[in-house]
Amino acid sequence: MIRTIFATALLLGPLAAAADSPGRIHRTEVIPYDLRRNAEQGDRTGLGALIPFAPQPLAAEEEGVLVGQTVDIPYAWTDGEVYLHLENVGTAYTLAVNGTKVAEVESAAVPAEFRLTPAIREGRNVVLLALRRSRAKELDTAPAARPAFENCYLYAQNKRSIRDFEIALVPDTAGRDFAMLDLKIVAQNGFNYDEPVEVGYDIYSPQGKLLDFDMREVTIPGRSVDTVRFSPFIYHAFENKWTAGGAKNPPLYKVMLFTRRNGAYKEYMPLKLGFADARLAGGRFENFGREQRLAEARYNAAADRKTTLAELKALKAQGRNTLLPDAPQPAWFYDLCDELGLWVIDRADIAASSRRADRCVGGTPSNDPALADEYLERVQAMYYRSRNHTCILAYALGGDAGNGYNMYKAYEWLKSVERRRPVIYADADGEWNSDL
Repeated sequence: MIRTIFATALLLGPLAAAADSPGRIHRTEVIPYDLRRNAEQGDRTGLGALIPFAPQPLAAEEEGVLVGQTVDIPYAWTDGEVYLHLENVGTAYTLAVNGTKVAEVESAAVPAEFRLTPAIREGRNVVLLALRRSRAKELDTAPAARPAFENCYLYAQNKRSIRDFEIALVPDTAGRDFAMLDLKIVAQNGFNYDEPVEVGYDIYSPQGKLLDFDMREVTIPGRSVDTVRFSPFIYHAFENKWTAGGAKNPPLYKVMLFTRRNGAYKEYMPLKLGFADARLAGGRFENFGREQRLAEARYNAAADRKTTLAELKALKAQGRNTLLPDAPQPAWFYDLCDELGLWVIDRADIAASSRRADRCVGGTPSNDPALADEYLERVQAMYYRSRNHTCILAYALGGDAGNGYNMYKAYEWLKSVERRRPVIYADADGEWNSDL
């Protein structure tokens, strides 16, 4: 009875607001590991800082369905930062924790992460999702047919930890036989006072040779972040160029990010990175100055990684080298494209084809200022999900959705953060908000 009453209150009534409010965040999707060997193997077993999230139905109301899970939070988590990763929800939803509203998400197709720290307490915590119709349903692509709530989990990080990062291998501007590792690590301090945070990395060649290692300490004011930049030269990189569509899979460098405190390593974040130089020149896509003849295929990941791998191999065998998904995909999809050597033109979950030709204000959703924040949310979700993957050739603002104010603002934001890859939009119809 108590559960049902609480469920109804969530669906129909206002929720409390925390002073230090939790909410949705945009950042690279990487799970922090306690041990290096687990990070290298991608082994989550025994990972004490991760709790699977598999909510169960609680109540049904006219406005929607309530699902939730009671989560036991260990004491150690209360001295850190707690996050929730959600994907494959299948519909729009409102997220609440212990009666505190965290966020509202309209796009069912895009994975999302949330900072829960202010709403979490030691012991029993109630995490609820009110599943409902999207308030921007006209923008949605068809959600993927995957198991509900697959790959959903809570996880914790130390208050001194890696909040995010941006990484790429870029060619030397003078054309010499080396690349520069362009690495920016965003370090965070969750305490109320200044604290030193030590972050570092190492990088191994595709042949397994240690190429570089570095660590740096930065003192960060309380409850804030700072960016630590590394830019070492990686020699003989042109021997390991990442190219798409070849008979062999392209070589990948292995990079490990980590933090250290009082000589002890606290977290590891693994990733793989290719050395590519994709750009748009004279209306043509190029990689290392050579034109890329794109053999495109519209493709969305299958229900699981194994099936997707088989389908991607088949597309590559047919001569396809560029994939066009309808919306952001699971993280492992981009991993597979990195490994196989397949370009991806990533696309935001925007497909408002109805009224696309009506350029009056509010005539098409793309020219309705009331939806500007939702457009930007979807473009940001796409960008932060895939920006560190070598396979990304370009970003598309959406599908057939007309043009207007919202697409202009989305283009301006994406160009402000992405300096290397082009931003394209087929429905720009000759206007300035498309690089192609």
